[in-house]
Amino acid sequence: MKENTKETKFVKEPEEETREFILQKNKKTKLGVTILISFLVILIIGIIVSNVFFTN
Repeated sequence: MKENTKETKFVKEPEEETREFILQKNKKTKLGVTILISFLVILIIGIIVSNVFFTN
């Protein structure tokens, strides 16, 4: 069995030449992460608010 000797990194720096990465440091990735985090925060706030209203 052949082992993969390349290391997969989580975030690709702009000066790196490798293709083994999960995220890049560019505008699209930052915008996507911002939208995802805001959606999760709104979802958590909605769960907390609904819990307050339904338990009273």
